[in-house]
Amino acid sequence: MVSLPHPLPGAVGLSHLSAYDWEAADGVCGGSPHLHLVCTEAYVVTGGRGAVQTLSPDGYREVPLEAGSVAWFTPGTVHRMVQGGDLRITVLMQNSGLPEAGDAVFTFPPDVLADPERYAATAKLPAKEGPEAEAAARKRRDLAVEGYLPLREALEAGDNGPYLEFQQAAARLVRDKVPTWRELWRAGALATAERTGAQLDALEAGSPDHLAGSGSYDSRPSRIGGYGMCGRRDEYELPGTTLPYHGA
Repeated sequence: MVSLPHPLPGAVGLSHLSAYDWEAADGVCGGSPHLHLVCTEAYVVTGGRGAVQTLSPDGYREVPLEAGSVAWFTPGTVHRMVQGGDLRITVLMQNSGLPEAGDAVFTFPPDVLADPERYAATAKLPAKEGPEAEAAARKRRDLAVEGYLPLREALEAGDNGPYLEFQQAAARLVRDKVPTWRELWRAGALATAERTGAQLDALEAGSPDHLAGSGSYDSRPSRIGGYGMCGRRDEYELPGTTLPYHGA
């Protein structure tokens, strides 16, 4: 089996975010609401304050965030990072490179979600840096908020229909990507878990031979302040962190 070379613990993805301070239509500053289809995401707050707004079968929730807070959300939970003042977080993402391979769907209005080509064009940024990238990221955020607010209002009114319809639309958008995701999962998270099983078998048999391959590794962000879904993102150009794994 192909495996991720020297993955982070548990083959998690990693990035750092500073929440957007752009004001949205509802007067709130923050990021682009979205969900993940197969990945649990965690926020580890390293500075500032703010909140994360979530939509789930339990309804709408707003969780305060401050330094030391940890919040996480399972697949299908719509989440929106809200800026309260210099909010900075470290993001831990399940299944290494899957989110970078498309396991995230914005809460765009239904007419955009219904057209895969239009959705892809709207979600993609035309550049990595500069005024054009910033304008596109802000426009993308605003459109995601436009679709998010009716979902939230419906849930608060006791109607989960629009939220469930959004989940269905998101699943349709990503269906064709599943074979690629499966290979990334096999190479990262699954291979890591199976490697641990093999190590346990070896230790149980009295053999520590796998320890001969031990080593230490380090890295620094390869890009500072990129435009992510929720804010300006510091990325690591390593397979399985903020890049999908395409190795052989």
